Amino acid sequence: MTEVSDFLERMDWWGFLGLLVSAAAALLCITFHELSHGFVAFRLGDPTAKNAGRLTLNPIRHIDPLGLVMMLVAKVGWAKPVPVDMRWFKHPKRDMAVTALAGPVSNFLLALAALGLSSVIYHVSDLGNAALVCLCFLSNVAVLSMGLGIFNLIPISPLDGSKVLFAFLPDRIYLAILRYEKYVMILVVILTMAGVFQGPLSRLILWGLQGLCDLVGYPIQAVFLTQDISSLIRLLH
Repeated sequence: MTEVSDFLERMDWWGFLGLLVSAAAALLCITFHELSHGFVAFRLGDPTAKNAGRLTLNPIRHIDPLGLVMMLVAKVGWAKPVPVDMRWFKHPKRDMAVTALAGPVSNFLLALAALGLSSVIYHVSDLGNAALVCLCFLSNVAVLSMGLGIFNLIPISPLDGSKVLFAFLPDRIYLAILRYEKYVMILVVILTMAGVFQGPLSRLILWGLQGLCDLVGYPIQAVFLTQDISSLIRLLH
């Protein structure tokens, strides 16, 4: 019992809470992204995602374990792709492009909502511990959602940006590229883990967040300051 008590006393509970908050934010961003893909595809006539049980707010149905870890570590990542069958679309390539864009656009809107709510809390709250935890969650949502949206706009198959780019290619080339998506994804994972995208993406994420912060009247410094609740609590106490 003494060893358990000593462990609990030494435990960084604020750090543990910060990890949970980051994980919860990542799950929200992933769920929102994939649900948007499935919903737009369904509205365009494709019931595949609905039949697969992917039109749900349950994050477990959307998680790709490696993609989730990458979101927490590198601030960019991916989810388990929503199944889409282009044969249901009236205009296959165009509707596929619209479906693909739905994910990143939903993430940018989610980031905007998170920063807007952060601005309200920042300006009207006394910034006690509860408010700081809320700001930590919202800051993580904003950063991760912006990162997820921008990363998926990279025009490399099978990321969303490729579906938009390929909509302008001849059908023969388009279908050939789709056939090799899973192999390209392996390369994307390796490049992401090697940090190839980190520098350019970090700058794009910063610019995107700065623009949204200016829009809602929230200092971008507060976004990064409140991301780590453990460090912030130590600083204020």
